[in-house]
Amino acid sequence: MAIAIVDYGIGNLHSVSKAIERLGYEGIVTGDRDEILNAEGVILPGVGAFGDAMNHIREGGMDHVVLEVANSGKPLLGICLGMQLLFTEGEEHGIHQGLNILPGKVVKFEDGDYKIPHMGWNRLEYKQPDHPLVRDLYNGHVYFVHSYHVKPDHADDLIAVCDYGQPVTAIVGRDNVYGMQFHPEKSGELGTLLLRNFLALCTGERTN
Repeated sequence: MAIAIVDYGIGNLHSVSKAIERLGYEGIVTGDRDEILNAEGVILPGVGAFGDAMNHIREGGMDHVVLEVANSGKPLLGICLGMQLLFTEGEEHGIHQGLNILPGKVVKFEDGDYKIPHMGWNRLEYKQPDHPLVRDLYNGHVYFVHSYHVKPDHADDLIAVCDYGQPVTAIVGRDNVYGMQFHPEKSGELGTLLLRNFLALCTGERTN
């Protein structure tokens, strides 16, 4: 089974590909529309600034391709900045329009007694423990690196949060579209299990 990892000129592409291959699937790093649309599932990675990433996506026409994936019913997973890009807009270095697949905003952390960027291991708290992406998984720690965080418009889209001086959106999901603010490919056993569950959604397999 092939999983397309969207290549739009920015992102942690090969580490995600290797993590998928370790789980026994084929990870294709590609910017080709047909390869993306023909894959069983699609991952949108991302590192860096929201506005720059959206510029890269639009310049290559990948915004239309990702929207096609979302509308097709095919499982789509955004990772780190890739999750943020799924939302309506981001306020990093000005206001920038996102893909608007999920309603909500990407905002700066408020001033508080914690370091920015949020970098390190934090424990997940499941808001929807029966969701197939997290069902039967333990509340372990995963690895975050980000300076902005998502405020979804709808609480029903929240699958998991973590505590970093405030509740921080960690996993989102609506229909066939999912996002993880952390890096599952760098998050040890729990990250591997989360990726496994996403891949199972791509194939229609049960994970338990």
